[in-house]
Amino acid sequence: MDLNWSETQAAMRLDLRHWLDRNLAEWRVEIGAELSGDTREGFAQQLLWERRLFEAGWSAVAWPASYGGRDGTLWDWLIFEEEYWRAGAPQRVTQNGIQILAPSLFEHGTQAQKDLLLPRVAAAEDLWCQGWSEPNAGSDLAGVSSRARRVPGGWVLDGQKTWTTRGAFCTHLFGLFRSDPDSERHRGLTYLLVPLDLDGIVVRGFGRLDGDEGFAEVFFTEAFLPDDAIGTSVVLGEVDRGWSVAVSAASTERGLLRSPGRYQATVASLLDLWAERGGDAAMRRRIAAACMRVDAYRLQTLQTITTLLDGGDLGSEASLAKVWWSELDIGLHEIALDLLGVDAELEGPWSKGHQFSLAGPIYAGTNEVQRNIVAERVLGLPR
Repeated sequence: MDLNWSETQAAMRLDLRHWLDRNLAEWRVEIGAELSGDTREGFAQQLLWERRLFEAGWSAVAWPASYGGRDGTLWDWLIFEEEYWRAGAPQRVTQNGIQILAPSLFEHGTQAQKDLLLPRVAAAEDLWCQGWSEPNAGSDLAGVSSRARRVPGGWVLDGQKTWTTRGAFCTHLFGLFRSDPDSERHRGLTYLLVPLDLDGIVVRGFGRLDGDEGFAEVFFTEAFLPDDAIGTSVVLGEVDRGWSVAVSAASTERGLLRSPGRYQATVASLLDLWAERGGDAAMRRRIAAACMRVDAYRLQTLQTITTLLDGGDLGSEASLAKVWWSELDIGLHEIALDLLGVDAELEGPWSKGHQFSLAGPIYAGTNEVQRNIVAERVLGLPR
């Protein structure tokens, strides 16, 4: 693992930094007051931003140019993430499509699916949400009960998905459905790509702890999904073998969904807050420890990227990364709230960020489940 950037990578970083500083300022003048991407109005604002990124070639830097990318590598993705969060750019509302669906398409999709869908994801033309969790199946994903019944020309869908991030604002859903009614657990599941405007599909948004309408329930009632509803096959991978697709997608979500650049930016803001508010020796030690944890997470991500570029896969290391970044996020925000004291009771970015961070140990598979995976599959401990 080489920790030194090449001249080409350094030039890309500088080019991106200048582009972000200039275009963020122009976009914020264009939209006026910046709203959360987890509201309908804020989502629309950030779509304008996503299209700026795409037109400049920054939407998906590690993808082939033929799919809307920049012919880069995961190292270029890491540079992009570091500069993106340093600049204070908004949360990516295309994140589910770019960071979760796309890796599954690259690994399991047909050439026709990749040729059609990936450019539309990069351009923010198709907006994807994740249809995994159900009222009785969350971290225990193999317990999904939403059904997909094969009929001539397509599928009939029944059931319910919930905790669907930004589902109320998206155009499409990817998710697992039980296609073999006699199957149990990991068998008999099919990974389907579903337009949300089909008859028989109802999307109902609901609020989060912080008040934003960031989640949705999706109801399927005898919804007919034509085989060519998205212009190509709606099945990703093989019929009744969708679990393997879900596993690879979950590894990506847990291992690379949260780049270290996000936490490098958070700890930089924390240092600014400490410089403004001050603190005793104990607080200085807490902040120093937080800085070291962020650096350690970055090094772990560098190791993960090296493994992937050498032909390996994330495997159970993704579970370790997920526990790391989710608990790191909470810790950074708790320090900030302690620095703010009674002012932390007021609405502000640190308070809102803390509320969101509390969800980290739950989504993408609860940390309790991830610790079990690490214990059993990495450390070899008994169940």
